[in-house]
Amino acid sequence: MLKIKLARFGKRNQPHYRIVVNEAKSKRDGQYTALLGQYVPTQTPKILQLDLKAYELWLSKGAQPTETVAALAKRAASKTPFPPKKPRLSKKAKAKQAAEKEATAAPAPAAEPEAPEVVAEPTPANE
Repeated sequence: MLKIKLARFGKRNQPHYRIVVNEAKSKRDGQYTALLGQYVPTQTPKILQLDLKAYELWLSKGAQPTETVAALAKRAASKTPFPPKKPRLSKKAKAKQAAEKEATAAPAPAAEPEAPEVVAEPTPANE
């Protein structure tokens, strides 16, 4: 049975993958029947190149993609495979922003006239 899977290449902590058609029981990085593309997740921006026509051809011949390859093929078929992430604020920055918003939204209360203090007079003890 043929599988469409990732073959890992590259140095330690710097992987890049080839998307290949291979026998299901053969080695991950061994010889392969066909090369369909490549995937480099460690580069910025990520690189995903996949020959979709060849991929569909191998699917029609009965090759089964792995879950990862199927997900990558779906991404490759879309217009933007890896959309840019929206920047997020850190917890510290969020707290600072909330404090500033609270300070500007709630103005300081107006000064109220103070009530005179009541002082209790001491009572004589045992007279």
